[in-house]
Amino acid sequence: MLTADELERYARHIVLRDVGGPGQAALKEASVLVIGAGGLGAPVLMYLAAAGVGTLGAVDDDIVSLSNLQRQIIHATPDIGRRKVDSAAEQIHTLNPHVHFEAHAVRLDAKNAMSLIGGYDLVLDGSDNFETRYLVSDACYLAGKPLITAALGQFDGSLTTIRAHERGADGQFNPTYRCLFPEAPPPGAVPACAEAGVMGALAGILGSMMALEAIREIVGFGDSLVGRLVMVDARAMRFETLRYARDPANPLNGDAPTITDLSAYL
Repeated sequence: MLTADELERYARHIVLRDVGGPGQAALKEASVLVIGAGGLGAPVLMYLAAAGVGTLGAVDDDIVSLSNLQRQIIHATPDIGRRKVDSAAEQIHTLNPHVHFEAHAVRLDAKNAMSLIGGYDLVLDGSDNFETRYLVSDACYLAGKPLITAALGQFDGSLTTIRAHERGADGQFNPTYRCLFPEAPPPGAVPACAEAGVMGALAGILGSMMALEAIREIVGFGDSLVGRLVMVDARAMRFETLRYARDPANPLNGDAPTITDLSAYL
């Protein structure tokens, strides 16, 4: 049930035919876990809080540094030296006190992934390394949770939705992250953000797209990004969509799966 204050706050959503009162109520009842409160996680958290997602969780063990502020818009100069989850919690409460925020000031690993992910309806991965992305996607499959995952380059980014624990219209399981990227690139092949740089506004674009995809998944309108990878080229301001399918040889939900737990990450 939406209060009078919430009806006014979300009025521009409620008048949308594809959202309406039932859609806004679904957002209020939803719980979303965001991996990382950085370049992608910052706009994700702010837009999902503004949208009225009832429970937001953030996993991040980092502290705010001056170099973060070029793109991590949930944090401000006075927050330098604070834990990112604490800074995010304060900003979210200021933006929308109706949102319940859960701060997880830890690094996601094989020991805590299942318990953290298992407590939420939907997971959004804004991490900045391949090991965490594979861990999150494997854990979401094992926990039966949908995943929205995005990645940033210097002037490019990508976004997709993974529902590998569910079957598509053809009766086959949906593709996994491993169907899209079977193996991580060799160590050092992809330079870190601190070395290569990243366009700050691009993080805002991809983070906002992640938030929009989360809202679409929760409310249930539009065409899901399951099996589709959206790629953004900021140099040319070009958007392209690549379709990908389940690989029967993938080790997670393939014909002969070999990953049944997270022991490989221990």
